[in-house]
Parts: sequence; structure tokens; C-alpha cells
Amino acid sequence: MKIAIIGTGYVGLVAGAGFADCGNDVICVDRSEERVASLKAGKIPFFEPGLAELVARNVSHERMSFTTSTADAVAGADAVFIAVGTPSSGDGADMSQVDSAAKAIGQALTGWAVIVNKSTVPVGTAKRVSDIVAKETKHEFAVASNPEFLKEGDAINDFLKPDRVIIGCEDARAEKVLRRIYAPLLRISDRLSVMDIASAELTKYAANAMLATRISFMNELALLAEKVGADIENVRRGIGSDKRIGPRFLFAGAGFGGSCFPKDLEALAVMGKNHDIPLAVVNAVIEANANQKLILGQKLREHFGNSLKDKRIAFWGLAFKPGTDDIRESPALYTINQVLESGASVVAYDPEAMDNVRAEFGDKIEMSRTCTKLPRARML
Repeated sequence: MKIAIIGTGYVGLVAGAGFADCGNDVICVDRSEERVASLKAGKIPFFEPGLAELVARNVSHERMSFTTSTADAVAGADAVFIAVGTPSSGDGADMSQVDSAAKAIGQALTGWAVIVNKSTVPVGTAKRVSDIVAKETKHEFAVASNPEFLKEGDAINDFLKPDRVIIGCEDARAEKVLRRIYAPLLRISDRLSVMDIASAELTKYAANAMLATRISFMNELALLAEKVGADIENVRRGIGSDKRIGPRFLFAGAGFGGSCFPKDLEALAVMGKNHDIPLAVVNAVIEANANQKLILGQKLREHFGNSLKDKRIAFWGLAFKPGTDDIRESPALYTINQVLESGASVVAYDPEAMDNVRAEFGDKIEMSRTCTKLPRARML
């Protein structure tokens, strides 16, 4: 089948490479000529284990290509996936890129196709996209929702061996096309769940909110455990052995970051507010995580008598999680800012994220070439 992917960010490239690996003809579109030229040269704009090899293999077999022309990509396509960014705008998800993609798709359609929202979008986006496309084309089309559930650092495995595939679809022809596209990934068992579009759109937000809630719950319990003399690791094992709870996402830490949890929780909270449902749990998780990101810096100051002047602090790990170069909302950056403001100097190492951090901090911090030869400093 011919598949067009609008957007060559994290979701777009992983999905495009995955669909191509299943034997489809995939064309990925990006408005940036520089990015498209870079991708054609085999350079992936971010780090994700295994992605460069997967893209290279499918490009070499002529199953995957890149262009700046939406018209070329969409013409004759069976399915068009919208995989553009929906960053937080303060009033929920910023939908400008989705709107722009929908308009371009409508202008480029040459016949029937299913237009699929792969981006994380608020409930009601399918209708929004449908209305935009309908103004631009005389061709028939269908709109569906297919939220992504990719973990940075393990995205290839998540895509090729999914726990589940959620399809929000109310058109029989569109459902048939999407079932055919995903069939190679679901041969062992049918883990494809078809539901109404609104439910599919909400499922992605609900999943991220639930995982973020577990993280923040354990972070708050860790603070209490420290005060009462309990070991949070023992507590984690104790509750994680309960089959109703399970052991995943129960590790206490410095707070969650990345491109998904923070913005998706904010968007979900705004969605609730707009419908007069306060979503108290979601708002509490947002507040708890904001507080958690400041805890480590506070502990450092307390340990050194509330002054970090002339102290040298080493950070081992800068991305928001291992296996990525993504520093968006990384707790490490919050702590770095705290110690710098308190007069300390910083030396840091990360196997992938140092270029991104250097762009953020410039010469305010020192980067180490290896993790085993960090200049003498107190390790953090």
C-alpha cells in the first residue's frame, strides 16, 4: 500500500520506517528542505536506538523516501498519517501544525484515502481535520484516529511488537485499510482494538496520565518514606507484587520529563477545564511533578549548609531518560539551573544528549568526554 507520513519527527520517522519494513511504499513529508536533505543523506535528526539502521534498510530497498512536497506524497495514497507536533500552548495542545497538515492534505488528494491522526490530539480533532480537508477537496475521504504508544529509547520494539493498536474509526472502508496496514505486526495475536474516534483520542491522554500518576505517587511516597525511616524500594516491591497494581512505573526519582507526559497532562487538564470537569487527580500530578523536579537541588543545598559556592557538581545523565538525546523537561536541567544559581560549577556527561545540552547552556557548564573520567567533582 502507499502510505504518506506528514511530519518527520519522532513519531513520523518511527512509524514511517516501521510501515516500510512491513513492505509498504512510504513517503515521509517535511516542510524543512534542510531536514529532508539530511534524511536523504542518511542522517537522523535525533537519537533512537535502531532507527537509523531501520530507515537505511528501507531506503536502500526503495520502500521509504523523503520529500518536501505534500502533493507528491499524498497523490494516490491509501492512507495519510498526520504525525506533526502538538506542543503545549498554555491553553492546551497547539493545533496549528495539524491544521496546516490537514489543509495541505485536502489540496493534495487525488482520490479516496483515509487520513489518520497519529499525533496526540484533543478529543474532537478528527472532526476538526475532516472539516478542514472538506473545504479543500472534492474527493471523498475518511478520517480516523490511531494514537501512538512509543517509549523513547525502545520505540522500534514498541512499534514492531505493539502491546495494542488503537484505531478510532467509524468508516468500514477506512477500518479495512488500517487493518491491512497493521496486519503484519499482529500475526501472533490480534491486538487491534477498534472503537469510536472520541474514545481513541482520549485513550492516549488517559494512558499517559495513568503512568504519570503512578510515577508522581511513588515520588511523594518516597518523600514520606524518608521522613518516617522507611525504604521506598521495599515499599515498591511490596505494592508491586500485588497483581492489581503490578511493578511497572513505580520507581521513585527526580520527576518525569520528555516530550509526552508534561504536555499531554497539561492538555488533558485544559480539556477537563473546558468541559467543566476539574480533573483533580491530573492537576495534582502536574503539581507534584513540578515540585519533585526541585527536590534534588534543595537536598544538595541542605547537604552543604545551604551554600554551593565554590562547589563542583558532576551530573551523570542529562536526557530525561536513558536511550535518548531528548532533554525536553528533563529533571537534570532543573537541578543544573538550581546549582548554578547557588554558585556551584557543573561538569556533565551523557552518552547522547550533550550536544543538545550544550545548545541550551553554552559555556555555563563543562562537558566531559567520558563517564569514567569526569573531572574531579562530587558525583550526582
